[in-house]
Amino acid sequence: MTDIRPVFYVSDGTGITAETIGHSLLTQFSGFSFATDRISFVDSPEKARDAVERIRETGERYGVRPIVVNSCVDQQLSSILAGSGALMLDVFAPFIEPLERELNAPRQARVGQAHGLVDFETYHRRINAMNFALTHDDGVSLNYDEADLILVAVSRAGKTPTCIYLALHYGIRAANYPLVDEDLESDQLPQRLRAYRRKLFGLTIDPERLQQIRQERRPNSNYAMLETCKREIAAAEAMFRAQRVPILSTTHTSIEEISSKVLSTLGLQRGMF
Repeated sequence: MTDIRPVFYVSDGTGITAETIGHSLLTQFSGFSFATDRISFVDSPEKARDAVERIRETGERYGVRPIVVNSCVDQQLSSILAGSGALMLDVFAPFIEPLERELNAPRQARVGQAHGLVDFETYHRRINAMNFALTHDDGVSLNYDEADLILVAVSRAGKTPTCIYLALHYGIRAANYPLVDEDLESDQLPQRLRAYRRKLFGLTIDPERLQQIRQERRPNSNYAMLETCKREIAAAEAMFRAQRVPILSTTHTSIEEISSKVLSTLGLQRGMF
């Protein structure tokens, strides 16, 4: 027996929708440990039956009923999955009937539409945004003319994963600029950022958490010392306040929440792909 609860995100596509919603649900329950697993592209009865066996075996191994967050739109597949004996949470079920009543039309189940390409324009925008994030990561490229926003923070404060998330999910061209010792000597913006003040958003983090992250990257280095982290964070926050750059702590904030706050603050609201 174990206190760990197995959770499966099952989908006829990538599983990103199921995992995103499932993760948001699980975070509402403290004091539990969840072992999560994504089963993607369950788009045939055979694959659904394979998923059922995997879910059953995991439940037996943990000695507890698994939880399945399901985003398959084919009701036949959902019925097969229900045979696993797991608690089934259908992502679409609570919304379909009210929408059918409101629109006075039955739904037309289209497998993979929630995960596939909406059109080539949005697809290319997302790919271009991803390429932009990678080429403008940690100051690799300093041409910010085409950037929608620029995240500014000390090293390891969460800039890169947030930029990638913004690119993949929103098609936002997000660059990031790492504050180094030279930048932190005064409360003025680095020269390279001054022309882009309206695009800036600052990230901060608790020094103790920053030390843990840096210690994993460069153990026992000056870079990972708590005093170094405290000094850099204090200087960065002083700069953000002096220059009126909006700021958010990433210490206890998910990437989804960070991204939403950044977009809202900078007026860059864009539909999620």
